[in-house]
Amino acid sequence: MGFTRVTVDPAQMGGMPCIRGLRIPVATVVSMVADGMTVEEILTELPSLEANDVVEALRYAAEAVRERELPLRRGA
Repeated sequence: MGFTRVTVDPAQMGGMPCIRGLRIPVATVVSMVADGMTVEEILTELPSLEANDVVEALRYAAEAVRERELPLRRGA
């Protein structure tokens, strides 16, 4: 699976995955979605983004989680 809208540059934002070379981290976009913001609200807040940037940020985050084991507490 390729990502054309997510970039990683060690000289920018400490190498954090960002959207299209902008100083907008994938984590910021994913957090906005998690906070209940719609794509339209995100685009209003971050006008440099496009709707496909939000979609790819979510796809990237999903792939990142698939690739690692995260310490999770077992549910009761």
